[in-house]
Amino acid sequence: QVQVVESGGGLVQAGGSLRLSCAASGSIFSIETMGWYRQAPGKQRELVATITGSSTRTTYADSVKGRFTISTDNAKNTAYLQMNSLKPEDTAVYYCNVGWLGGIRAWGQGTQVTVSS
Repeated sequence: QVQVVESGGGLVQAGGSLRLSCAASGSIFSIETMGWYRQAPGKQRELVATITGSSTRTTYADSVKGRFTISTDNAKNTAYLQMNSLKPEDTAVYYCNVGWLGGIRAWGQGTQVTVSS
């Protein structure tokens, strides 16, 4: 059974930094993509950043470009989201989504990020 587990959320002041981790496991297939999404209260879930399993291509939401960096440790099947210069509007539950070759996709349970002004 595939599993996706996020960690690293917390409370930080505006201008601060956090690093989120996403560990994927349970599939015999290679990871094709890993992505971070977020959902603020009363809003729809939105894409933050994605990365291919080979780490050759990344995409970012315009709102986080230049502040957030997504990366992977392929040996550990883990993705990271380094978040710098955090703003109150970055406050949300952050979810990791993993797609494996063969068509399996799974979400993690989410990790809360709160940025105080």
